[in-house]
Amino acid sequence: MLGNLINNDGELHEECGVFGIFGVEDAANLAYYGLHALQHRGQEGCGIVAAGGGEFSTYKGEGLVTEIFNEKTLNLLEGNAAIGHVRYSTAGGGGIKNVQPFVFRHHTGTFALAHNGNLVNSQELSKYLEDRGSLFQSTSDSEILAHLIKKESDKAARLYNIIDALNMIEGAFAFLILTEDSLFACRDKYGLRPLSIGKLNGGWVVSSETCALDTVGAKFLRDVNPGEIVAFSKNGITSADYSQFKHNYLCAMEYIYFSRPDSDLEACNVHTFRKNSGKLLYEEAPIDADVVVGVPDSSLSAAVGYAEASGIPYELGLVKNKYVGRTFIQPSQNMREKGVRMKLSAVRSIVAGKRVVLIDDSLVRGTTSRRIVALLREVGAKKIHVRIASPQITHPCFYGVDTSTFDELMSAHKNIEQVREAIGADTLAFLSESALYKAGNRKELCLSCFNGNYPTSLYQSISEANKDGKF
Repeated sequence: MLGNLINNDGELHEECGVFGIFGVEDAANLAYYGLHALQHRGQEGCGIVAAGGGEFSTYKGEGLVTEIFNEKTLNLLEGNAAIGHVRYSTAGGGGIKNVQPFVFRHHTGTFALAHNGNLVNSQELSKYLEDRGSLFQSTSDSEILAHLIKKESDKAARLYNIIDALNMIEGAFAFLILTEDSLFACRDKYGLRPLSIGKLNGGWVVSSETCALDTVGAKFLRDVNPGEIVAFSKNGITSADYSQFKHNYLCAMEYIYFSRPDSDLEACNVHTFRKNSGKLLYEEAPIDADVVVGVPDSSLSAAVGYAEASGIPYELGLVKNKYVGRTFIQPSQNMREKGVRMKLSAVRSIVAGKRVVLIDDSLVRGTTSRRIVALLREVGAKKIHVRIASPQITHPCFYGVDTSTFDELMSAHKNIEQVREAIGADTLAFLSESALYKAGNRKELCLSCFNGNYPTSLYQSISEANKDGKF
């Protein structure tokens, strides 16, 4: 199942974030704070499942964490273990039926499941399961794992049943599985999606990002390794490798755009990565200018790095309005064109008459870049030199990012000069792929959206993304 197109705002969106807690009192309340810290990873829906004394309780809905949960609803979720989820809709689309975590009840035991990522062999597995009598309650590919897990009364075999199921799925995933007496954290063998473990009050916390561990006061222990399943129970932590094929192809966009700057991903701080990228961007694409301006918020660290390396002053030339609603209605083309003005304001006194270096983290459709360049020109910028702190995005992502076709990617159709002309910049440059490895001191990353080198088999995905046959 392929993801949806990029949202109307022209920005990238990642599928979701997961948070789990085991062996800590009032687990659901802590899960609430953890999900709030992960809100940037998904704003369409959220949910929490709590377990205690063999009983499962669930509450979820469409909207922000603060819109769905309050003291009354959290009091319904009792137990010392919980998993939570925030989501954007990619595979399967939106709707309350696709809001996670999912709960599955069986005479051999109840379990709940939450997933970050995307399975590339979901269509094949769905047919395989439906031919054997499985009935799906959602259109999300996340439900597939639950149907693949063999239902046996022998709890000792549960870990091995999960391992067997994990070896049947292909793609990017961080799964949390909550049972009556255990929490399982599973990460794909390619290491595409992040997952971290923390310690709190004698119990454990698992999160898509370390920023959520900090929010609840947990001490970071380590990352879940690629191809690993970690089990938490009253007996402590146990670990097993479900695959001997292991790589650290963490999605580069986790560093570039998705994750919070205060998160550490595989021993590299996100802010530091972005700042290093900005410095390297100046080395690769220097320009003579008066001010450096970053596009809020994920580009600010790279802008600081570019300014430090160049000696050009960094200025707050764009201000973000943090109170623009998620569901802002744009009923006319005129209002759609004004949408960027609601989100961003240019500071006239900073940029008027200046040669501006505009730093952005990525360029997808080019819609937002074009509008920001036009906004800066309207307030009197003399020259606008756009510098992108990542390579050109030329290929769709099938691992949980909502770019699913070549058509929606400007750089899939245009060279750098054509992109520059389309967005109206005076000059344009992108960061190299080699600089990304250097910025994070890494040997491996997933750069498939930049170069088309996908770490997994894609099954039907690439043909569906290329329906017009141009690529």
